[in-house]
Amino acid sequence: MNRIVLDASAILAAINSEPGAEKLTADLLARAVGSAVNLAEVQTKLVSRGWTSEQAWEDGTSPVREVVPFDEEQAKVAGDLVTRTRHLGLSLGDRACLALGIALNVPVYTAEKSWKKLKVGVRIHVIH
Repeated sequence: MNRIVLDASAILAAINSEPGAEKLTADLLARAVGSAVNLAEVQTKLVSRGWTSEQAWEDGTSPVREVVPFDEEQAKVAGDLVTRTRHLGLSLGDRACLALGIALNVPVYTAEKSWKKLKVGVRIHVIH
């Protein structure tokens, strides 16, 4: 079963039933993983909105079956991606997500429409 990577925007869309969340089918979510960096972003957003730490982590990790640690290889790739993504203003978290997709050679799912313009060696699915 091939994995997919969810970025923070896709995870938040799934949690909050935002537009596009319906495209994250049960089959896709059963294969979904997320970078620890992106889960930190989700945790930050939810805690900032008033979730308790425990509830934010439970909700934030619920759309993914595995949280993947951010390792040395991904750090190098994420850093290198800055020149290819600068024109779209991608954050470190965004590039960490892409680096995980590249490392695993699997598609990345996002709610960020600007990612349609990216050509970074990994398939990107924009959910809305």
